[in-house]
Amino acid sequence: MDYGQSPSGRTMSAYCHEKGTFRDELTRVARGTPMGELLRRYWHAVALSSDATETPKMVQALGEELLLFRDRAGRCGLMYPRCVHRGASLFYGRVEDRGIRCCYHGWLYDVTGQCLEQPCEPRNGAATARTIRQPSYPVRERYGLVFAYMGPEERQPLLPRFNLLEQLGEGEFLETDDSSIGSGGPAIVPCNWLQHFENVMDPFHVPVLHGSFSGAQFTERMNLLPEVSFESTARGIKSAQRRKLANGRTHLRVTEAVLPTLRVVANPQALSDGPCSLIGWILPLDDTHFRIYSAGRVASHGALKEIRARFNGRLWSELTEEEHQRFPGDYEAQVSQGPITLHSEEHLVSSDRGVALLRRLLERQLEALARGENPMGVQFAPASDLVELEAGTAVVE
Repeated sequence: MDYGQSPSGRTMSAYCHEKGTFRDELTRVARGTPMGELLRRYWHAVALSSDATETPKMVQALGEELLLFRDRAGRCGLMYPRCVHRGASLFYGRVEDRGIRCCYHGWLYDVTGQCLEQPCEPRNGAATARTIRQPSYPVRERYGLVFAYMGPEERQPLLPRFNLLEQLGEGEFLETDDSSIGSGGPAIVPCNWLQHFENVMDPFHVPVLHGSFSGAQFTERMNLLPEVSFESTARGIKSAQRRKLANGRTHLRVTEAVLPTLRVVANPQALSDGPCSLIGWILPLDDTHFRIYSAGRVASHGALKEIRARFNGRLWSELTEEEHQRFPGDYEAQVSQGPITLHSEEHLVSSDRGVALLRRLLERQLEALARGENPMGVQFAPASDLVELEAGTAVVE
């Protein structure tokens, strides 16, 4: 995207990127980068459970291209696609009862990457197969999602459970979504993950962007300028947004940004009060793309699709280019900052306190990692895997 010409005639995006810099340590997600190593100390949602089938599927996570499959015994595997034998892609492999077999020479790997058979070797590789492992990552399935841990084996934490998804009301069940609910646009968003994660701690954009520009997107009470407070939690930051209603009472909305990348945001269109029903896991695909996997409590099938943002009454994908300009949402505001926003060109003010707090929180985790410590929120004791979240809405005096 280019947004006009600079005084010298160059495109504005090129002109700005020559002048500015971005926070490399907070935005880069590849292995070996500070943030890449931090993110790898947590579990990440990388697919829907329904994506894992007997047909191998390529997925991307933290700058890595990986192969997802489910063997015929129902076990899920996530591994590097390049076979360690001669490099043929396991994307063309055959899934069997015990794992996936390479199409080139028939080496068979289980879901952990352990080589089980080498058909072209004596006795099917009985003497050599056990010494070979295909690089793979541990995976777990929960809430209809596939979670992967991509960090050091000796630091693998528990996969957390969340009270908001464990405590179902009468008639409720869990539903999943991979269309990036909350991004305001398509399933894959072409900008850095942090530009969206910071948005969770920016409540002041709601009455402006979603109240004045996006059309009738949220309820009237969400379009009032809120009184906002921020507070640290055991796993991140929460914001409490208070708005005065016409009847003199106060509408309270609590939103949480939970490490590593969770957005816990109460549905602004909800007319009833109560705990947040939806959690979104922001997955950095690489430095300049992300997507969101969501799980939520619903009372009817397809309910998650119904809460997608609407601009002037229409879905993002239904708008013309002119309408995108007239009714911009989160997607336009965040993607137009550039693939990675130029932090050196920002002018933060008091209403950006939540953004500044979140950046500082991430900086502290990088510092802890550099000291050899565990980042905040990772859990190892089996009795402590339930995470209590407070996000939700209420009407108070």
